[in-house]
Amino acid sequence: MIVMKLTLKQIRKTVFSLILVVLGFGAGFFWGTHKVNLTQEKFSLKSFKIVNKTTPIDKDLNFDLFWDVWNRLEEKYLIKEDIDRQKMFYGAIQGMTAALGDPYTAFLPPVQNKKLKEDLNGAFEGVGIRLGFNKDKRLTVIAPLKGMPAEKAGVKAGDIIIHLKDEVKELDEDTLGMSLPEAVEKIRGESGAEIVLTLIHENESQSYEAKIKRETIIVPSVTVEFLENNTIAHLKLTRFGELTSEQWDKSVDEILNKEDTIKGIILDVRGNPGGYLKGSVNLASEFLEKGVIVKQEDYRGEVETYSVNRKGRILTLPLIVLIDKGSASASEILAGALKDHGRAKLIGTQTFGKGTIQESEEINGGMALHITTAKWLTPNNKWVNEESLIPDIEVENNSDNPDEDLQLNKAIEELN
Repeated sequence: MIVMKLTLKQIRKTVFSLILVVLGFGAGFFWGTHKVNLTQEKFSLKSFKIVNKTTPIDKDLNFDLFWDVWNRLEEKYLIKEDIDRQKMFYGAIQGMTAALGDPYTAFLPPVQNKKLKEDLNGAFEGVGIRLGFNKDKRLTVIAPLKGMPAEKAGVKAGDIIIHLKDEVKELDEDTLGMSLPEAVEKIRGESGAEIVLTLIHENESQSYEAKIKRETIIVPSVTVEFLENNTIAHLKLTRFGELTSEQWDKSVDEILNKEDTIKGIILDVRGNPGGYLKGSVNLASEFLEKGVIVKQEDYRGEVETYSVNRKGRILTLPLIVLIDKGSASASEILAGALKDHGRAKLIGTQTFGKGTIQESEEINGGMALHITTAKWLTPNNKWVNEESLIPDIEVENNSDNPDEDLQLNKAIEELN
């Protein structure tokens, strides 16, 4: 039996951006989290019974067709043991969100929602790629994580994933029409298990196969190293996750302890898919004395601004921000704000271009609903969905020599 009482109840208002990372997941992002109370009995074959087939009073649709199809499937489908009513129910909801044509509006069943949250903690089993959708809504690699299985197999940022094959999971499937949560669930798996990805490099037509063994992946969200005889701090930000604030403060403390010798900072958000959006506002406030960091415009055209929210500790040191096609959502907000305020120069390549905002509604029982509710704009009213962030100095790294970081070298040159 299904008994569902949907009562929207706001639990907390967080600024929450994420890119589902594989590692985990792909590009999405959330502003606001709500709690939805859901009461339901277990979806077992024996106890499952529809108790309410009526159409809501304020809805024009007639749901007779839905139940007609449901009943025909139950009556006539050949392999009765394959009828999983819970999956059918979840699938119907996922189909409803997919019908909007927006890959970032999605219903996440408990398993997918749990994995997403694990991703933001930075520890999981996978191949080490960040996923999103390109402008044609094809499953795309935002960035492979450095030193991880996917990068070792030759996977590059911008690659389109067209097919997945995993013998253990009995998986042999094209990705066209696949949602981000579905793709992540299929690509992730136990450490040591192999998956074969069929991909196409950006701007090429010939596909290639990457056979990848999954590994346990642990990625800190913030690291700092000191270059040029401790005169330049290279501050690497891989995502905006659960532990980012704590790791950020420790890294900034290290920089401030060398303040007498440091003459500049390189903030590196290359390959950063985003994460908790409140982190982008908080981190931008580290470098800005005052001003707007990001604007939110909803479907009514109403604009809400989010400004510097604390006293920053790095207000005067020269600053360079490294960006690339793997920089998305929250990292674009951070880079865009620093650029618009004239606080930093951007070096690298064009960013990913993820400029919509999703509201995440947690549903009791471990599920979640992500809904695109607005778009975000830089302080100068740029919408990155239409045009990604463009670097002040464009530098393309040499893919044939990945050990040579031309973008980082250029940033060092600018600070010397």
